[in-house]
Amino acid sequence: MTVTSERAAETSAVSAAEFRQAMGHFATGVTVVTSVAADGTPVGTTANAVTSLSLDPPLVLVCFDLASLTLEAIREHGAFAVNVLAEPQRDLSASFARRGFAGAWDEIRHRPGRTGSPRLHGVLAVLDCTVEARLPGGDHEIIVGRVREVEVTGEGVPLVYWRGNYTSLAA
Repeated sequence: MTVTSERAAETSAVSAAEFRQAMGHFATGVTVVTSVAADGTPVGTTANAVTSLSLDPPLVLVCFDLASLTLEAIREHGAFAVNVLAEPQRDLSASFARRGFAGAWDEIRHRPGRTGSPRLHGVLAVLDCTVEARLPGGDHEIIVGRVREVEVTGEGVPLVYWRGNYTSLAA
């Protein structure tokens, strides 16, 4: 049975706080999604709303708050990189999670990837993508990216986010 959005809205009494708490029990990996602003400045934001979408063609899905400066840059640049963080990169994640983080990019080791989007040093993997589609998603925009190049840069333990905190995977 399919429920229309209108009917779902009528029956939904879930608050944002309740929804956030419930979803906090879903452990996710942590990434920094990077792009380039119109003036050539690198930008980035911490994101855990990232998932693989298709193997053929290779597609990923990333969700951004509508007020995100990184989203604005991705719309203009037409490309982005998903940098998969390793557990020792908690500080990097926290820095990019701050609203309006322009950061001291001179102090963050990175290099441009195939699309020109920054690839961060020391991450577990990077997916360099071009924008395939943009979709509305409530207070977010869903970006579907076509993966143009993949770089697996190291072995290690992924940075994981669960119940509002960083955590480690048990061996």
